[in-house]
Amino acid sequence: MLRIAVLGVGRIGRMHAANIALHPRAALAGVFDVNDAAATEIATALGTVKFASAEEAVASEAVDALLIASSTATHADFIEMGVAAGKPVLCEKPIDLSLERVETCAAKIAGSPVPVMLGFVRRFDTGHRAVKAAIEAGRIGDLHQLAITSRDPGLAPAAYIEVSGGIFRDMTIHDFDLARYFLGEEIATVSATGSRLVDPALMERCDDYDTVTITMATAGGKQCVITNSRRAVYGYDQRVEAFGSGGMIATDNKPLDNTRFSGPGATGQAPALLDFFIERYDDAFAAVIGEFVGAAEAGRAPAVGFEDGRQALILAEAALLSVREGRTVSISDIG
Repeated sequence: MLRIAVLGVGRIGRMHAANIALHPRAALAGVFDVNDAAATEIATALGTVKFASAEEAVASEAVDALLIASSTATHADFIEMGVAAGKPVLCEKPIDLSLERVETCAAKIAGSPVPVMLGFVRRFDTGHRAVKAAIEAGRIGDLHQLAITSRDPGLAPAAYIEVSGGIFRDMTIHDFDLARYFLGEEIATVSATGSRLVDPALMERCDDYDTVTITMATAGGKQCVITNSRRAVYGYDQRVEAFGSGGMIATDNKPLDNTRFSGPGATGQAPALLDFFIERYDDAFAAVIGEFVGAAEAGRAPAVGFEDGRQALILAEAALLSVREGRTVSISDIG
């Protein structure tokens, strides 16, 4: 039984804590959050320990592994603490908003056999995995183009946007990871455009964008286009299309249910889409915990690791530089 402590019990940390408690080979060893009331609430609800500090959780002999869902600024510090203590780590994205800090963290944990996993949940979606399997099996021939659509149902609160690190590091980073996952080759060039169309005043104040399109290519010529928006009035829009020499395979959105209504004035009318990421990727989040438990038990590298988080952030930096300078950026120019 892998005893996992959760550091940070905001919206995603609470969900992870509940999934740990449900996993047959894991146990929730305790929680910590700088918001003591939130930590008390979750500890009470799930019948576990509330740690007084992250340091206490890491040092506890009752803790075998760590799940980091705290604020981004703490991620690299907590990863280093966990690895130094010999305890496997599952960390939410990104590792840090600063590539320099990520490089420092990479150097500190280099050579350690302790598993470090990044929480890129979309790799674990059943539809996305089916696309990956089809590509690897040669079902669509040679992969030529990849199209990833990711649009949030609504703009996040201004307080969140202001500290998020910007759309590329906060939102598109999931899509950068998916692109690497599907393409099977490292990306060589990035070209991006960014607009302020949803909330121009907020985006101007944050020096950020709410509507972006990114075009990327590998050295071998495979292409990927990512489209993001902070607001889709019809719900959480999550689609992937892989096109190759022998065909195409795509994933679609998930509605509230699979019914279709036809009647006067409507034909094949579908229910609304699932509202947001926890609902859309609920099965995938459970699979993330399963992969982490398996990696920790076997002492092996997880399916998605620290280097994947580093590479996704490099792509985010390249996209931001492309928007700022209005040019195609070579990945060799970053990092």
